[in-house]
Amino acid sequence: MTRPAGATGRELLIGFSFKMYFGYQQTLDWCVRAREIALANPALAAGRVRLFAIPSYPCLPPVLEIFRGTPIEVGAQNLHFEDGGPFTGEVGGPMLAEMGCTMVEVGHAERRLLFGETDEIVSLKVASAIRNGLRPLICVGEQEKVSAAVACRESNRQLAAALATAAPSAPVVVAYEPLWAIGADHPATEVHIAEVCQGLRSRLASARPHAADRVIYGGSAGPGLLARLGAAADGLFLGRYVHDVNVLEVVLDEAGRISGSANRRQTGRLL
Repeated sequence: MTRPAGATGRELLIGFSFKMYFGYQQTLDWCVRAREIALANPALAAGRVRLFAIPSYPCLPPVLEIFRGTPIEVGAQNLHFEDGGPFTGEVGGPMLAEMGCTMVEVGHAERRLLFGETDEIVSLKVASAIRNGLRPLICVGEQEKVSAAVACRESNRQLAAALATAAPSAPVVVAYEPLWAIGADHPATEVHIAEVCQGLRSRLASARPHAADRVIYGGSAGPGLLARLGAAADGLFLGRYVHDVNVLEVVLDEAGRISGSANRRQTGRLL
């Protein structure tokens, strides 16, 4: 995947994690409808917008089958840092890759807070994902509401730790998710989001100039936000807004309009 969005004309990346909200059949029903939406979307067909879904482990096989032959990628919500061994209840990168997953979420704040994942463990998981041909979706962000400058420093610190042992050319997706903004009555402002995302992109461009890295935003991300962010982010990591799958259609249409306008500007055609 390439970078960035908005004014550059390169594709936008939209994704959704089910976390543990949906049941088995509910997940499949959502994915069947998402498949219909994706196949009818011209921006997805043209590659201007990319879409990924991250269901719970038990749903991975049927979801992979539902999305087979579509432009929708499928990822996992977690992986172990070892490829195999006596790790009850864990899943390794080789199995995920063999199944057909192309990406895996790593370092989410919930994993850090509830399951004690440290910077070192996140780094090992990023390395495992890359080793097994999976693109890591690295989650970073501050826990408490702070200034954008402080949030940028903390997010870049987490990112540097996560990439400590990663191959410098292996592509990653970074999801900026300020924990305090998730489900908040007053989520992060566009100015705050833009400053942190731009700081993350600057660091990636400096440290990994040959990698096709992306920076997307999650944390109460929903319809209308992508347009307000402009070129600051490469896409959105959607949350509970798209539990109603019809909202996904709204966001994809919005992304298609943004990417289409950027492409027309690049080729000198009238908007």
